[in-house]
Amino acid sequence: MTEQQRDAGEGAPADDAAGAPKVTEGTVEALVRAQLAKALGGKRGMVEAAVPTLTFTISYIISSELRLSIYAGVAAALLLGAVRLVQRSSVQYVITSLLGIGIAALFAMRSGNAADAFLPGIYYNAIYAVVLSISVLVRWPAIGLMIGPFIGHKEDFTSWRADPAVVRLASRLTWLLVLPCVIRVLVQYPLWLADHYEWADTFALLGFSKVAMGWPLQVAAFAAMVWVLARGRTPLAADPDSREQA
Repeated sequence: MTEQQRDAGEGAPADDAAGAPKVTEGTVEALVRAQLAKALGGKRGMVEAAVPTLTFTISYIISSELRLSIYAGVAAALLLGAVRLVQRSSVQYVITSLLGIGIAALFAMRSGNAADAFLPGIYYNAIYAVVLSISVLVRWPAIGLMIGPFIGHKEDFTSWRADPAVVRLASRLTWLLVLPCVIRVLVQYPLWLADHYEWADTFALLGFSKVAMGWPLQVAAFAAMVWVLARGRTPLAADPDSREQA
């Protein structure tokens, strides 16, 4: 083998025969950053998630008409979707927002209490926090499942669990996803209880807290993840021994 051939072989990524999938990112941290950014949907995705809820809340505060407020929230989501369609861009986040306000409307219409529109979100965050926490405690952190197909052997998407550094990194990042959910439940559930049992009129606080604790909290969690990821350099290598400790 010539010197040039040896140099080319050393600089090339692990081939398929070694079982490692080809990726463009050089580290686990870079890969996770890319996946999280995609999940957030950018600034526009954040706005599209908040507008229907904000429209519903403000409409009910002004009119005290539950059905009219629901229609306003749905109309806002449909308008955002129409703009996306005209621009021929993805309607993924608009559909998610429309689905969310649709479920919220069912809860509110069933009870006749506008505050119940926020109950599905509270339930969702509570269940999400429990599921993610369990995933860490049983050493199957959710973030690890997200990046698993890109790490280790193509034939075994669970091979990342053999690397303690990757498991620790995925666990830390998963806990950072749990935190916003816990904060939302701790703030919003007492507000819902106060409105439901007529201890106080907390509907406005409940609505605005949902918006304030939606994407802003998610972005804060993402920023914390970026900070954690910036500290580590865990190579995407097939050999766990070649990875540095996260």
